[in-house]
Amino acid sequence: MSRFKDGTLFSLAKRRDFYLFPLRHRVALSQSPLVVAVALLLPIVYVVKPAAYLNPEFLAGLGMVAVLSVLTVAVPWDRCFNLAFLLIPILDFVAIAALYRGVQPSVPGMTALAAFPVLWLAWSGVAPRRAALIAFSGALLVACAPLLGDTDILPEDVLRQALVPLVLLLVYLAAALTVQDAAGHQLALEEKDRELKRSLQDSRRRAQLLDGVLDTIDVGVVVLARDGHIMLMNNRQLATHQLAVPAEAEGYLEPDMLVYELDGITPVPAEDRPIARSMRRETFSDYILWVGRGPEQRAMSVSARPLLDEQGEFNGSVLAFSDVTDMLRALRAKDDFVASVSHELRTPLTSIIGYLDLALMEAEDQQLQGPLVTSLNVVQRNAERLLVLVADLLTTALDTVHLERTELSIRELALAAADSAKRRTDAADIRIRVDAPEEVCACVDSVRIQQVLDNLLSNAVKYSPGGGTVTIRTWEENGSAVLEVADEGIGMSDAEQADVFKRFFRADAVKKAAIPGAGLGMGIARDIVEAHGGRISLKSAPGAGTTFRVELPRAPIPAGDVPAG
Repeated sequence: MSRFKDGTLFSLAKRRDFYLFPLRHRVALSQSPLVVAVALLLPIVYVVKPAAYLNPEFLAGLGMVAVLSVLTVAVPWDRCFNLAFLLIPILDFVAIAALYRGVQPSVPGMTALAAFPVLWLAWSGVAPRRAALIAFSGALLVACAPLLGDTDILPEDVLRQALVPLVLLLVYLAAALTVQDAAGHQLALEEKDRELKRSLQDSRRRAQLLDGVLDTIDVGVVVLARDGHIMLMNNRQLATHQLAVPAEAEGYLEPDMLVYELDGITPVPAEDRPIARSMRRETFSDYILWVGRGPEQRAMSVSARPLLDEQGEFNGSVLAFSDVTDMLRALRAKDDFVASVSHELRTPLTSIIGYLDLALMEAEDQQLQGPLVTSLNVVQRNAERLLVLVADLLTTALDTVHLERTELSIRELALAAADSAKRRTDAADIRIRVDAPEEVCACVDSVRIQQVLDNLLSNAVKYSPGGGTVTIRTWEENGSAVLEVADEGIGMSDAEQADVFKRFFRADAVKKAAIPGAGLGMGIARDIVEAHGGRISLKSAPGAGTTFRVELPRAPIPAGDVPAG
């Protein structure tokens, strides 16, 4: 009993919901209001009608209430048959009827005790119709208790007592509706609680899946909040951060990190570092930088995208760090190899061409004829082509275009280029025409612009049919010196025009015609023109020839090395 009492009081102290209590506790708690009410009535009965304590019916009623109260605690109701506990409120009606008979007519309010088992039946929420019938019958039994045993009971006597059971029936219905409504709310709350638990479990599974994916991919990921603090960082990026943090630093503040430019030596300014840029809501991709120092230094390609909330407002940013160290080192090794091989090839080729020139000059002086002179011409032509290819490879391998600008006549450069190409145009039966009616000067590197013109003329001659014309035009337009090289050749489709300035690109028609070339000339020409601050473009159509347009600024610009495209 003490253990039950302690457990019940402890449960009440925690303010648990009634339906959460064990069945035995709920039965005892439902009986307790009647027990308290009877205990309060005992002194009233002693004062009003002390003889009731000698009345066997009154004592029987008290005994029944006591026994039933003990049974609510002692019986393990969850092990009994279904709804066995309803025997308690049914027998409570009998006990109350006995108490009423023992004190009437001195204590007429004793009938109010019937409200407690009525409410208990309503709270039980089981078998509503049968419980309503039991409630009405029990209340009627209590109300008519004084009439029991009287042989002269008239119908009007029963009707006079029927008001109490009718009122208690209405109390039962009102309580039952309240319980039903509360039960509906409780079921809804339980369903919402289950849904929340399922959502929480699903969120946890998704979070675990996301963590697993982020820790599996070979890309560092950082998620920044709106205020710039790091919300998420996978293990791959944590290793990169630790590499970039100096030994003397105490945290992950980006301005303190070892972050360098492409040369791996020059520190990146604080405002140009990835997190600082992303917090300015910038979107960028393939931003290359080096982190760390010494042999453990790594190159990273960084991309960032802002996060937006439902209203489209900035809500943080996501950064991805890809390790491109091996790729950069491989590219450097490739460039070094190409530059070294190209340089080593150019020296003997220049010597070969020089000796071939001497041999051809001697053959011309001696007026030699026959296959020997023809073979020497073929060798010289192929050696010159090989020298051009080696020069293109060397230019491609270099990361910068070095310019030495001087004030020059664009018209003179065009005439010189046409003169240099004369031997090729004569051999291909192509006429070259220079349309330069007025003098146009610009601050350019003569060797580099001559290289651009040579590449454009070489392409025009190669891709033009015999008997065609290649035209060079020069003029001034909007403060720029303009050069155009137009041919009457095979032309290009729109798709081919989009790729013409890419390294090693060659059109399908050129490949089918087996026209020699490496596809480097146009890319080199674009790099040189853009290094001058100019622009190169083209107009073409299949079978209608091609016109390349070069625009060079006339005003001098600062000299220096400009990155090649």
